Formats: sequence, structure tokens, C-alpha cells
Amino acid sequence: MSCEEGVNIARVGKKAPDFETNAFVEGGFQKIRLSDYFGKWIVICFYPGDFTFV
Repeated sequence: MSCEEGVNIARVGKKAPDFETNAFVEGGFQKIRLSDYFGKWIVICFYPGDFTFV
């Protein structure tokens, strides 16, 4: 299986690819990057379809 050029895919046991996203931090939204937390323990949770009427 091939992937599109420039797309990073997460793999078990490998370093997570860096990404940027919006996050709700201290009462407001801001852009964050995974690399901003290098050397720190973090937990990343994704809720697809959260806050929708699906």
C-alpha cells in the first residue's frame, strides 16, 4: 500500500510525526505543534464526530 507524497503516517513503536492543530488552552483556542512538547509526557485524544448529532 502506498501513501500520498508528503503525508506522514503514525506507526506503532516509531516516533510520532510532527503536526500542527488548534487546541483549547486556558479558555481559548490557539495553534499548537507536537514538537512544542518535545521531552514532555503528553496524551493526545481524538474525538471524531464529537459535538455533532450523528
